[in-house]
Amino acid sequence: MNEHGTFCTIYRFAQECRGKMLASILCAIISVAGGLIPYWAVYRIILLFFEGTPSTGSILLWAGVAAAGYLIKLVFYGISTTLSHRSAYQILESLRLAMTRRLMEAPLGVVLGNTAGKLKNIIVDRVETIELPLAHMIPEGISNLLLPAAVLIYMVFLDWRMALASLLCVPLGAIVYTVMMRNYNSQYAAYMEASNHVNSVIVEYVEGIEVIKAFNQSTGSYEKFAKSVHSFKEFTLAWFRSTWKLMNLGGAILPSTLLGILPVGMLLYIDGSLTPAELTLCMILSLSIIAPVTWFTTAVNDWKSVEYAIHDANELLTLPVLPDTAEPAALSSYHVRLQDVCFRYNDRDGDVLHNINLDLPAGSFTALVGPSGGGKSTVARLIARFWDVGSGKIAISGIDIRQIPLAQLSELVSFVTQDNFLFNCSLLENIRLGKPSASNEEVYAAARAAQCEEFISRLDLGWATSAGEAGSKLSGGERQRVAIARAILKNAPIVILDEATAFTDPENEDKLQRSIAALTKGKTLLVIAHRLSTIKNADQIVLLDQGRIAASGTQEELLVNSPLYREMWNAHIGAKAWAANSGMKGGIVHV
Repeated sequence: MNEHGTFCTIYRFAQECRGKMLASILCAIISVAGGLIPYWAVYRIILLFFEGTPSTGSILLWAGVAAAGYLIKLVFYGISTTLSHRSAYQILESLRLAMTRRLMEAPLGVVLGNTAGKLKNIIVDRVETIELPLAHMIPEGISNLLLPAAVLIYMVFLDWRMALASLLCVPLGAIVYTVMMRNYNSQYAAYMEASNHVNSVIVEYVEGIEVIKAFNQSTGSYEKFAKSVHSFKEFTLAWFRSTWKLMNLGGAILPSTLLGILPVGMLLYIDGSLTPAELTLCMILSLSIIAPVTWFTTAVNDWKSVEYAIHDANELLTLPVLPDTAEPAALSSYHVRLQDVCFRYNDRDGDVLHNINLDLPAGSFTALVGPSGGGKSTVARLIARFWDVGSGKIAISGIDIRQIPLAQLSELVSFVTQDNFLFNCSLLENIRLGKPSASNEEVYAAARAAQCEEFISRLDLGWATSAGEAGSKLSGGERQRVAIARAILKNAPIVILDEATAFTDPENEDKLQRSIAALTKGKTLLVIAHRLSTIKNADQIVLLDQGRIAASGTQEELLVNSPLYREMWNAHIGAKAWAANSGMKGGIVHV
């Protein structure tokens, strides 16, 4: 873990709040100065008694000075803390915005390679752990550093031997804490690893509870969950037990400033080097540095949590970025061409696509079919530039898509998958996402074209129904039609449907087909489908097998020339016939 890197990252995101941070530091310094005034006032009152000249007026005067100093300390500490909290939250906001921007700029495939739980843990939970240390380290750190320094300087002014005596407990305590923390970094790293593991087990258990119950695995799964929690508890307790004795010893020695002050002070008083008032003041001042010195023992742990949070944040901040260009491309058509395209997901594995050459003429209907894992979805996502190709190129109207600005490419391509996400806002606004500037009438027209009106009218709140509330009431096919309505509203010239009919039941298949027809009219269309009956009228069908084009042509041509396609077609027809027969016998079977 690099402390310099942690500080640099925080400093980089603190640029917008440098003024607040500097003001917070200045107020912390004033607060420290104010906190020293009561000690000076007490010293003056002690002098009055030793000199035998105490009076009510003079005592009240110095008491007022002490109260004023304490008030200055409280007020400026409060201002400093307020400013430091605002700065901390500003840094958190900047960090989170930077991470989400990076996610938008990174290849989508890289983003999808991280689980939603991991991303949420970093962006929300891990970053949140930065706030408390950061908000308090600025004012408290300054105060707890300056106060002992100011006390030490003043004690040197009184008698340098008393200053050294007041520090006697510091090296002794430091030795104890050094021994205790000799393996702190490795232990903290193991603690974080154990913490992440138990968190992942908890998330897995909660998210998979439906499957656990469905397959009667509650006992075994709960046992795994319980063992993980118990193991984490035992690890944490074992670490704490190994440090308790030294921690208590260090905690006893470090605050014992009188351990040096009393004997040395008495000796200096006896030989006449210190007056009684000065000795009393030194004892009072030595007690004032106990809390600041002790604070640094907890600050170490706080800073370590900041280090780990910044380390996790940097995982997202350093994600690779898709190269972009600012100059809009002049397109004369929407002809898509793949030339000698090869692609691999990472350097550890080999290519998943091998020399793919494919033409999608403008306005044509192309279907990608083939066994699972053949590379169909990968081809579709490369056209949308979720990743960049390894070699070869993909061009629209003869222009390499890497030379087309990402914003422009996004406007050119509508991508509808089998698991489109509905946001937790109204169904009306979910559809409007396809074109944020669209009027309500335009949204209604797109929804009608996607055959959405019938099921939306059944909902109590109609168009105003939240997608979160409606989610349990809508079938997979109905949610799919909302996604298709969104794409219709977007009206992009290139449409990619990746298993868009996967959730469709036979009763609603004709409605979904009509909505797809409305979406794809006059577009350059690429469809990935397992239901071969839905693409039999395609202008061309491309058969992908193990990352290579095994055959291409029309339905009739492939049935004659491709044994693999013929086998797939016969299996599909046989499955439909079996489903129909099962339905006639009273079964409810959807294929």
